[in-house]
Amino acid sequence: MRFSPSRLSKSEYSLWFREPEKEVLPTLEELGIGFVPFSPLGKGFLTGKIDETTTFESGDFRNIVPRFNAENRKANHAPVELLHEMAKRKNATPAQIELAWLLAQKPWIVPIPGTTKLHRLEENIGAAAVELTPRDLAEIERAASRITVQGARYPEHLEKMSNR
Repeated sequence: MRFSPSRLSKSEYSLWFREPEKEVLPTLEELGIGFVPFSPLGKGFLTGKIDETTTFESGDFRNIVPRFNAENRKANHAPVELLHEMAKRKNATPAQIELAWLLAQKPWIVPIPGTTKLHRLEENIGAAAVELTPRDLAEIERAASRITVQGARYPEHLEKMSNR
């Protein structure tokens, strides 16, 4: 089936949130609709720059997200370690590995990482040059399948709305 650039769906998708793999991605593929994952870097968490000691500015949305409380940030370090280890072997950053993983899932998946910094934009663009072999992808899949992420993606009142 041909994919039409004017037919797209957008949802959160990353190693930290893989729900779209169950029903959304197969349906989009069947219908020839492209997919644009937002928050592909887990709201910054998967870059490895955030840990349990990180503090966010007072207006930062992550302050009210259960997944970002200090206890859950500490518990959720496994995917960051996975990305960091692969990044060392590939001479890349964890963010580039995450984005390269998303790009390798399907040719019609185009992640949109957000940034306000030019050097991060350049880093994100560099993900397109990172080659993940089938062996690399299988290794990431094996490790990621054993990870259980702690904490809800959104506060309860917003989580209900995101599931509609």
